[in-house]
Amino acid sequence: MLRIGYVRLRDARSSEDTAVLKQLGCHVVRAEEPAAPGGDETAVLYSILDFIGEGDQLVVTRLDQLGHSTRNVLRVIDRLEARNASLFIVEPDLTTDGEGGRALRAALKAVAAVEPAWAGRKRRSAPAPEDIRALQQAGVGPVEIARRLGVSRMTVWRKLRAMEA
Repeated sequence: MLRIGYVRLRDARSSEDTAVLKQLGCHVVRAEEPAAPGGDETAVLYSILDFIGEGDQLVVTRLDQLGHSTRNVLRVIDRLEARNASLFIVEPDLTTDGEGGRALRAALKAVAAVEPAWAGRKRRSAPAPEDIRALQQAGVGPVEIARRLGVSRMTVWRKLRAMEA
């Protein structure tokens, strides 16, 4: 059985998580770098899910390492089960193996049923007023500014109006 550790590098606790995974005997520890805006923040996780084999185990320190919503976590568990692999969560001590795994799945499905459909989606951060002002001064119109910055036209209009006030 191959134990593969997975950690997201997003806070000061990440180095502790990596050390814990190594102490638990993970043969490989893969780390997910923070994604650039609009980037894929689960590329490493999904490469593990494509690689993991029968009888192998994915190990994470906390459940939130697997995604921002319960639905995402369930998708990961489904992919592991499709490959006859399992999941082990350090805090709290949970696994998808055996009876405990069925109970974990049932609990996650119950939570996902009441979780809003938009839960887990990251909100796009508003562009800096300086970026909008620089584009406007370069002769770019509000509609094109919105397209380039990936925000709504209304966001651009509001920022412009706030800068004028």
